[in-house]
Amino acid sequence: MDAPNELNALADEHLTAARTSPHGRSAHLLLRQEPLRQTVIALTSGSSLDEHNAPPAASLQVLRGSVRLTAASGDRELAAGQLYPIPQERHGLLALEDAVVLLTAVND
Repeated sequence: MDAPNELNALADEHLTAARTSPHGRSAHLLLRQEPLRQTVIALTSGSSLDEHNAPPAASLQVLRGSVRLTAASGDRELAAGQLYPIPQERHGLLALEDAVVLLTAVND
């Protein structure tokens, strides 16, 4: 299976898992090559990731649905196909509809 199809299959799998999860979310660590990590995160509509600290560098790519990235500097709504750098501050994520994102992070 090629990489784009694999990513689509993971998105489908984790969105299905999120829909049956009591917390409305599911995640899969796709790649770990220190200091780089990529994680597929699926959230059902209305589900969220509570506010947390930002890694040294990170981006969020929306694969399905839409989300709101919340931060003190301002919220940002993102739709499928959009890529956005995560601000260097505490932030959270809210699914505006069933959504799957690819989080790319560089850690110390």
